[in-house]
Amino acid sequence: MTVCQEFAPEVGIAAACRSLDVPRATFYRRLHGTTPKVDAQARPKPARALSDTERAQVLEILHQDRFMDKAPAEVYATLLDEGRYLCSTRTMYRILEAAGEVRERRDQLRHPHYSAPQLLATNPNQVWSWDITKLLGPVKWTYFYLYVILDIFSRHVVGWMIAHRESAALAERLIRETCEKQKIESGQLTIHADRGSSMTSKPVALLLADLGITKTHSRPHVSDDNPYSESQFKTLKYRPTFPERFGSIEDARAFCQGFFPWYNREHRHSGIGLMTPEVVHYGKAELATTEREFVLAAAFCMHPERFVRGTPRAPRVPEAVWINKPKPSSSDSETSITRDEATNQGVSGYGPGRDRRSWGILEGVFPEPTLQGTKNEPKFVAQVSQSR
Repeated sequence: MTVCQEFAPEVGIAAACRSLDVPRATFYRRLHGTTPKVDAQARPKPARALSDTERAQVLEILHQDRFMDKAPAEVYATLLDEGRYLCSTRTMYRILEAAGEVRERRDQLRHPHYSAPQLLATNPNQVWSWDITKLLGPVKWTYFYLYVILDIFSRHVVGWMIAHRESAALAERLIRETCEKQKIESGQLTIHADRGSSMTSKPVALLLADLGITKTHSRPHVSDDNPYSESQFKTLKYRPTFPERFGSIEDARAFCQGFFPWYNREHRHSGIGLMTPEVVHYGKAELATTEREFVLAAAFCMHPERFVRGTPRAPRVPEAVWINKPKPSSSDSETSITRDEATNQGVSGYGPGRDRRSWGILEGVFPEPTLQGTKNEPKFVAQVSQSR
């Protein structure tokens, strides 16, 4: 535009605008600094349009009891059969739309947003997970239903039951008796389950409200919102003695009466430091870890050359267990130490459960180790030998 203003006195406004491909009307508006205002004019009403009185009459007829559940096409046809014509079908739709009465007539499935449940357990009897699985019966299409309540921190099965059917009343009874056995107090426990009919039933919800228990549910069609119950069912069904079918409900109960004591008292679970669920659930894990440390320390004293990474450590029970653990923020990730950084700093035994806090259970028995690499470990071993 500035170039047009410079060349306009020499070659003329029309030639300057034509050579620079600038409309002359735009040039004059910018030159005078004014933009013409165009007043919005109302669209004239067509002569064949219905009057306001006629539109109100059509809307009143559409509101009649015999027409309120019918489509405008049916109303149009019915009025024609009665010898009346008010307007076209399309006009009926316009009148209904202006009144805000046009919508989808069919029941449409709504998909609300379900947030991922985030549950934290740092001790037993804080978060339970429960679910129901089918056990094949003697013939095709026959099943027995196994109800299992699991503590996610200790992996201890606190309650189970086998029934002929899936029932909210039976689930209510199992939860009530299990809470009484574990002496659950109001406000202490959260119970997590999927969205099965028994889990979301009103009797179970009322029972949990009476007991002061918080309930949470998995998101629909999400397979990993209830991982602990699913893992326990896999352990059950992958047992070598698990039959393809059960001959009767008594057979199923007899199998579970042998399985769950084994699972709670003998099964070493990798998620809880290779402890049994019963040991963790009843607070014996710290003592068991200490005893394991003595055994490993003695083995190291006898043959230190066999342990190339230094003093072996017993697996630890995790301090916290999550369902859908929140992702760390960028600030947390920046301050976290990597394995290479730990190696460069000379920290031996880097890994889960290998920090300074893991030595707390041995305080008063073993001296605190130095973090200067493997060259100080023989001195530490000698002190262990003296304490023994």
